[in-house]
Amino acid sequence: MQVSPARYSRNIDWITVLLYTVLVGLGWVCIYASSYSPDAPNNPLNVMSFDKLMAFNWFKQLLWIGTALVLIVILLVVDYKAYDTLAYALYAGMIVLLLVTMVVARPIAGSRSWLELGPVRLQPAEFAKFTTALAASRFMASINLRYQNWRDQLVLAGITLLPPLLIVASNESGQALVFGALLLAYFREGMSPLILLLLAAAGIILLLALLVPKLWLVLAFTVILVVVLGINRRILRHHLPLAVGVWVSVIGMVIGVDFFYNKVLQPHQRQRIEILLNPSSDPLGKGWNVTQSKIAIGSGGLLGKGFLQGTQTKFDFVPEQSTDFIFCTVGEEFGWMGSLVVLGLYLTLLWRIIYVAERQKSVFGRTYGYCVACVLFFHITVNVGMTIGLAPVVGIPLPFFSYGGSSLWSFTILLFSLLALDAYRKQDLVR
Repeated sequence: MQVSPARYSRNIDWITVLLYTVLVGLGWVCIYASSYSPDAPNNPLNVMSFDKLMAFNWFKQLLWIGTALVLIVILLVVDYKAYDTLAYALYAGMIVLLLVTMVVARPIAGSRSWLELGPVRLQPAEFAKFTTALAASRFMASINLRYQNWRDQLVLAGITLLPPLLIVASNESGQALVFGALLLAYFREGMSPLILLLLAAAGIILLLALLVPKLWLVLAFTVILVVVLGINRRILRHHLPLAVGVWVSVIGMVIGVDFFYNKVLQPHQRQRIEILLNPSSDPLGKGWNVTQSKIAIGSGGLLGKGFLQGTQTKFDFVPEQSTDFIFCTVGEEFGWMGSLVVLGLYLTLLWRIIYVAERQKSVFGRTYGYCVACVLFFHITVNVGMTIGLAPVVGIPLPFFSYGGSSLWSFTILLFSLLALDAYRKQDLVR
């Protein structure tokens, strides 16, 4: 049964569309504020040529927003079955594109992650999140998928890990971390929570290995093993090899963290970790970004300094103020209340996406919806966290706020592909 255009329009989740519109609009306002100069003409459209306007991030973002609107129409018009049918083909095409990017892209800030098409630069890593979410959702919706089957788990791990490995090979570690958020979506569909617990435990152990002397950690974990074996004799009798294997793995992580830290991580990545662990170690050098970011947000107070009245951003104290550190403009000019409103809008959007995901009739649609929510949640949490010193500076954008066409397009594609599936939710996909 075909859905008429009028009925299709009614089926679109307009609440989500409204939230998207408000966030994109506020993002553009903040980009304008972050690049505003008191010495610039009051009405640049009257006195500047198009070429001169292209020097302003706020004008270029306006063009990206216009193209995003065209993209939205295409996403909503395309046959909803195409997202399921073409999932693997789109994923394979993106893998090829990532490989091509590694070869042909010229280094920018040490990273080979941007393709230049004339005056336009696009970052394929941004769009890889969309294709990976589609492919993983398609695989998890397959009839024979069983999470207890280790082969299925390996295939799912391969689908998820291949794009970030290629992204890391292009020296773009920040974007690669985002793919870890997809694990939360897999957990919703039945993945064992033990995997999440093991990953969390591994992260804690690695962090402790950076903060605590290694000898003390080795002794502590050895004592824990002895105590557990002494208390639970069943483990001693039946699971001793497994317990010893876990202990060896933990000790190996503790001892091997130095090799990973010094030989695998790039110098700038080590600096980010050092600043996170000790923010006051070099406030005028490696810690300059985070220090100025916190000053800008703190100076806003309760209600902010007012629109276009920020000083930290106006005088370029905050680096990357229209991209990675765009949240500083929110905190400085609109204060604690403005920041609360923006975060409230994000939370409402995440809640709405989860609501939309849960009402899907297909496993594919539901899983994809949770993938969208998890990717957005990771971006929001890490970006805001790094501006206030609670997360390392990994260079990922704030959804719908940070300047950049690739990020705006990628988040738009993620969100409106879900809305396209949701509009046809009553016509269940085959899977």
